[in-house]
Amino acid sequence: MQLHDIRPPSGATHRRKRVGRGDSSGHGKTSGKGHKGQKARSGSPKGSHFEGGQMPLYRRLPKRGFTNLFKKQYVVVNLRDLARFPEITEFTPEVFASLGLMKGPCDGIKVLAEGTVDRSVTVRAHKFSAQAADKIRAAGGTAEVI
Repeated sequence: MQLHDIRPPSGATHRRKRVGRGDSSGHGKTSGKGHKGQKARSGSPKGSHFEGGQMPLYRRLPKRGFTNLFKKQYVVVNLRDLARFPEITEFTPEVFASLGLMKGPCDGIKVLAEGTVDRSVTVRAHKFSAQAADKIRAAGGTAEVI
């Protein structure tokens, strides 16, 4: 099978409805829009936020705060997550991604101290909590900031 051989199953696709092509087509004159009214006009349908001319909800609610466009999003990895993989001695962002500990886009990895480390490991991450770095060093490992 090649990509150019793939076809949708029969009945999955429909012909486009051609409206406004004469009365005998069955879709002539008003083109299936009925007579007059807002939904018969051009520019319809209105968006899902439209409330019939009433002041829309997003404009009635007070606006507070602000969103920092430059905020860094860090993926949190705990020491207990490292303990789940006893065969690995060196943890880098690539290793974290391959183990499934990083989900979605992020600006870096932060290692937190929840759990314990019982062996010597090298951890390379963008940030460490002070307790996490201390626990890694106490076990004989190194905590390297990228």
